[in-house]
Amino acid sequence: MTVVGPFGLSVRDQALEADVQAGLTAVEEGLLEATKSEVPFITEAAQHLVRAGGKRFRPLLVMLASQFGDPYAPGIVPSAVVVELTHLATLYHDDVMDEADVRRGVPSANVSWGNSVAVLTGDFLFARASHILADLGPEAVRIQAEAFERLVTGQILETAGPRDGRDPVDHYLDVIGGKTGSLIAVAGRFGAMMSGADETVVDVLTQYGERLGVAFQLADDVLDIASDSHESGKTPGTDLREGIPTLPVLHLRAQAAAHGRPEDVALCELLDGDLTDDARHAEALAGLRAHPALEQARRDTIRYAEEARATLAPLPECDAKLCLIELCDAVVHRAG
Repeated sequence: MTVVGPFGLSVRDQALEADVQAGLTAVEEGLLEATKSEVPFITEAAQHLVRAGGKRFRPLLVMLASQFGDPYAPGIVPSAVVVELTHLATLYHDDVMDEADVRRGVPSANVSWGNSVAVLTGDFLFARASHILADLGPEAVRIQAEAFERLVTGQILETAGPRDGRDPVDHYLDVIGGKTGSLIAVAGRFGAMMSGADETVVDVLTQYGERLGVAFQLADDVLDIASDSHESGKTPGTDLREGIPTLPVLHLRAQAAAHGRPEDVALCELLDGDLTDDARHAEALAGLRAHPALEQARRDTIRYAEEARATLAPLPECDAKLCLIELCDAVVHRAG
């Protein structure tokens, strides 16, 4: 048994281990190649986050999904590169919107070179992803375009906030279904589709990716509050400081509105204040860590991970399926 990747997947089959490792190595090479430019400064900016590392969660899912067809099919690695380039491009844009200082343990691109360069670098990565995608056929282009539309729609909905009368928690789950779930669903879909897997398998792995993607983001929400050293390289409480309403905060606000407990109302008022002040930020973080809303968010994470696991039932029993099940456990463990 060998442990593979940042999620510590236990791979019992040596052929699968070799396929996954070779695939991820090829993706890494593909990312570096796709981010090269004749202009050295563009190369430096475009490779900034590639070289900072990352979990490569989406390429890993592409590799595992490809095991249900021909894992050596020529479109698998390029499709994984497309998905990861798209993800990286959104990070450049997110950091500008969120005014983030750190990403993956290094200064964010907007801090290093300013907002304009960061936005344009994200656009450059989208362009390179589209260039690779064009060689994968019109169906792949359509799938990516639909996912990208959902991703952008999710971002817009997050910015606009819930409409009057809409449950903020339901609105938020729609947002992250678009922002995060859509692209992880494409990872599962591309891996299966490019390998020539049966259409029912493609559908299963698409649904799996969607649900796992939501669980993955909810785990990040929990970690932003609960973790002392955030896995993503971001400082704990970053979303809190920036006023981003993640799931634990939304659950807190719902409980305060429903029950009116003075301590809940006081914590909400603290969150509504200036959290750029370190003392207020530390107080708010401590309050949320001790509040039942955090545990409620953990339960939501587990629920989505369990839904992802349940979608895998129709797939044939094999080591790749066991790894996909382990990914569900790994996501839940992150939120533990």
